[in-house]
Amino acid sequence: MVPALVVASALGTLWAWIVWIVVGGFAGALADRLIQGDKLGILGNIVVGIVGGVIGGAILGFFGFEGDGIIWTFVTAFLGAALLLWLINAITGGRGIGKHARRW
Repeated sequence: MVPALVVASALGTLWAWIVWIVVGGFAGALADRLIQGDKLGILGNIVVGIVGGVIGGAILGFFGFEGDGIIWTFVTAFLGAALLLWLINAITGGRGIGKHARRW
């Protein structure tokens, strides 16, 4: 019974990581398209979406907004990713990040 619980726990953790990657990828892609005009690739969108999820979760949690479910996770990741990309664009003077970023 114990090995079955260990396997179930490991698969649950793996599933959570897969969901974070997929939701982060979609949220990062949407934020990238709206803020920068689609400059990041797939890996960049996933990273921005996951980091955005952490930022969005911290900010929304600070203000007392909490929710459950995949929709709330997507909204949180999207808001955080959009804020992250907006700040990067403000700091870089509109050049943004990504391989298609405007150069001097």
